[in-house]
Parts: sequence; structure tokens; C-alpha cells
Amino acid sequence: METGSPQDTGPAGTQGAAKTRDAAGTRGAAGAVEDGPVWIALPPGLLKMRRLLLVVWLGLISLAAGLVPGLLVGPAWAAFALPPLALMVWGWVMLERNWRSWRYAERADDLLISRGVLWREETVVPYGRMQLVEVTSGPVERHFGLASVQLHTAAAWTDATIPGLDPAEAERLRDRLTELGEARSAGL
Repeated sequence: METGSPQDTGPAGTQGAAKTRDAAGTRGAAGAVEDGPVWIALPPGLLKMRRLLLVVWLGLISLAAGLVPGLLVGPAWAAFALPPLALMVWGWVMLERNWRSWRYAERADDLLISRGVLWREETVVPYGRMQLVEVTSGPVERHFGLASVQLHTAAAWTDATIPGLDPAEAERLRDRLTELGEARSAGL
């Protein structure tokens, strides 16, 4: 038997009660079979990328809001730099809360994606309903070694995205979801 891996973490990135796995399924410390999904948290690279973008953009806005009025009108007008700086501090904390809220779980018949701090949203995507699974990575994501998996279904409102994955994990997930989607849709 092997103990729970770092992927068995909850949205806070910490491991829960000691879990062990065997061929019969996931078992808790008492040995009873647990029916809940095994949630996988997003890697910390996504948080690092989002925080860097926050600092760059709000830093530039703060510099422009304080420097331009400070030079043109007077030094007291440089106080206009304070609101963007306060917003940066607030955003720093909120980005971590948002990052911790994202998680996904692969079950036998569907994929679960959970996100949200104030308004929790859990999306269930049945494998048989998937039409397309994409792996995308923009220039900033590639710089940080990240990729996103986007799932497309027939209903537009059920499209789902898992951002900030390691590219190898994103490709593995894409291949697995595509394989399961083909197997499930063959019976329709």
C-alpha cells in the first residue's frame, strides 16, 4: 500500500487525514472505503504568474498615477499612487484565495472542476459528452512552464477549463480525457 501523494491535497494544498490506496479504492484511516473524489490542486506556478502580472500592471498604473500628477501639478498629487498600491496588496491576498479554491478530480464517469471563493462553482463534465479537449499555453504561461486544458461539450455553458497545469500533466490529462471520451461516446 502507498500513502497519499501530494496530489491528494485539498484546495488549501495541505493533506487531510492520512489516506492509503489499494486495488479496492481509496481507504480512510479506519479502513472504510471513501466514496468522495480525490481532488487535485493546481500547481503553485499559476499563483506566481498571476502575482507577477498583478505587480507589473498595478505597479505601472501606480507609477503613472503618482508620477505624472506629481511632476505636473505638485508633490502632494503623488498621493494618487496610493490607491493602486492598496489594490495591489488586496489583490495579492485575493489571488492566493482564488488559486487555493481551484481543484479538479477524475472520477470513473466524469471530470469534476471546483472553483470560487465567495460563489463556489462545481462543474461536472461527463466523459461521453466531451467533443474536444485542448491544451493551450500563451507566451506568459510558456515562460512560467504552464498550460491550460479546455474541455468543449455540445452545450456551450458546460465548457470547462483547468488553468495553470504543468505541460506534461496537461498533455496526460488531455490524452486520458480523449481516450475516455471516445470510449464513452462509442456506446451512444
